[in-house]
Amino acid sequence: MKLAQKLMLLILLMTMSLKSFSQNVTDSTSIQLKKPIAKLVIKDLITGDGAKNELAITIDKIKLFEQKIVLKDSVILNLNNKINNFDSILLTKSDQLLLSQELSKKLEQDLQKQKLKNKLTMGAGILGIVAVAILVK
Repeated sequence: MKLAQKLMLLILLMTMSLKSFSQNVTDSTSIQLKKPIAKLVIKDLITGDGAKNELAITIDKIKLFEQKIVLKDSVILNLNNKINNFDSILLTKSDQLLLSQELSKKLEQDLQKQKLKNKLTMGAGILGIVAVAILVK
């Protein structure tokens, strides 16, 4: 009987020292997959990682395109401002040209009036000299 107890204790200790009983942590979340299914899962995981990378690259490209659009809009706005400035300069130059032409015409008219006055004054002077010459005789 003592031998049987010792034998049972020995069997119990031997079974407790096996790998399955001596592990500190047992992972109950592991899943055993068959080889073809495991290959498909690996392919899906690789495809998913590739899709994540592609999404990140696509988001970067979209941000870059948005920056380009903002830059193009600012360039277009700047060019439109320059066009408006040039138009206003041309309009001012046209106004200045018209004013210059009007002043030139007025100056020509004043010059003609002055020439006429000079001729009249000259004619009156000659008449005066002739009148004095007639009276002095």
